[in-house]
Amino acid sequence: AKAGASSFNFHYESDMPEGGHRALIQSIKDAGMKVGMTVKPGTPIDALYEFLDDLDMVLIMTVEPGFSGQKFMGDQMSKVEALRKRCSDLNIQVDGGLSPSTVDAATEAGANVIVAASAIFGSDDRAGVIQALRESVLKNGHGK
Repeated sequence: AKAGASSFNFHYESDMPEGGHRALIQSIKDAGMKVGMTVKPGTPIDALYEFLDDLDMVLIMTVEPGFSGQKFMGDQMSKVEALRKRCSDLNIQVDGGLSPSTVDAATEAGANVIVAASAIFGSDDRAGVIQALRESVLKNGHGK
């Protein structure tokens, strides 16, 4: 926060400080930042349910974290759908393999924050890719 950050996102699966997830969430809030929690593909979404009231965003990884250019894992959309049913106002972010050909699956499931790297930076029409991603969020009713 002192460096200007307004939010802090961490992986559910990370080693936690004494006091666990709740202690980390509280320390982030105490620093005046918004809190986000990320889950890897192998982590069940219900692992986060006990923390939802304290989170500003949940990030669903749609690839295994580590490197860019992986294939979108559509089976992760059930996590997005489950979260959207529980939390109509929560920012739900998806990261991994998002492109104009995969983004509708994510936004139809309820995602409203899209992370894309390879699709944008590997394109000759970066603005067009960004516009397609944005339009999908707006089209499917989750834009803010």
